[in-house]
Amino acid sequence: MAELQPFKDLYSPQSVGRLGQYIKKVYPQFQKDKFEKVVFDKGWKEKELKQRMRHITLSLNQFLPASFKESSAVLIDCVMQMRKEGIESLGIEFLSLPDYIEVFGIEDYKSSVKAIEVITQFISCEFAVRPFIIKYGDKMLQQMDAWGSHKNHKVRRLASEGCRPRLPWGMALPALKKDPSAILPLLERLKDDEHEWVRLSVANNLNDISKDNPDTVLRLFKKWHGKSKNADWVIKHASRTLLKQGNADLMKLFGFGDDGSIRHNHFNIETPKVKGGEDLQFSFSVTNTGKKPQMVRLEYGMHYLRANGTHSKKVFKISERECKPGETIAITRKQSFRPITTRVYYPGKQKVSLIVNGTERVIADFELKG
Repeated sequence: MAELQPFKDLYSPQSVGRLGQYIKKVYPQFQKDKFEKVVFDKGWKEKELKQRMRHITLSLNQFLPASFKESSAVLIDCVMQMRKEGIESLGIEFLSLPDYIEVFGIEDYKSSVKAIEVITQFISCEFAVRPFIIKYGDKMLQQMDAWGSHKNHKVRRLASEGCRPRLPWGMALPALKKDPSAILPLLERLKDDEHEWVRLSVANNLNDISKDNPDTVLRLFKKWHGKSKNADWVIKHASRTLLKQGNADLMKLFGFGDDGSIRHNHFNIETPKVKGGEDLQFSFSVTNTGKKPQMVRLEYGMHYLRANGTHSKKVFKISERECKPGETIAITRKQSFRPITTRVYYPGKQKVSLIVNGTERVIADFELKG
């Protein structure tokens, strides 16, 4: 099997040279060779992905006009030249374009907004726009609301994605985490957007909001539910955090009530002792003992042992389906303990639980061996 290329290597002599080539087409005085020499300095190989991006940004600044108004105009001309040549989108190796706006344009609001609107149509400015929301507050949010009606779906998507309170890998927006009311009209308008990419961003934004303001999103969901196919899709995708938390109101909204008719049976740990790198295996069944069909959401919770002896719980979805009267659903599952970079497994007593329609029904122990 071929070895995967590290993401940081997408910043290569080829990609940097390509960027320099397009800049020189619209800004002939650009010193492409000197720019590349500055980029690929002695410390280049040791730089990681984001360090390389920022290094290219800072290197660009040495060879573009000192005025941000003028340098941003060069970048706009650059991406428009790409469009003329049939290029409609750019990869992460061109993230230095929005990063340039973030670093050097923060004091020039007007020029930055103009550049963001154009550049995000080629490579998303969702990270670059966030410092402007923090610095300019309502002024920037009003601009994003206006972008929500833009003819280009990538700009409309930026309007939602850029104001996510908890955007992964982006700086948090504390004011919107505390009170998201300023962006709710925008999200309501975009929930029925014709483009799925925009609707997905709305759902992700609402999922972010649910982590700090669950009552706010629940009110919206109850208002939107059943109004349109697109809105229902957004609600369901935006509900993943609250559903994993077993929110009772949301369970009822989706028909996952608990009237006592769904009974669990035979929750068995097939591998009570698990060696590091191997799998936990468990099985169970649930039966609808009632006289009418019942929607069933099945999940399991892994209670991982922490270094301090306590446990942290992570919920995994199994399935959602209708269970007919008298029907039994049998499930067998495996959970890997192979080493991963995002979690440390500590040997000792772990726990696994069965969750039915948001309610944790039974918890069983097993041992992870070193």
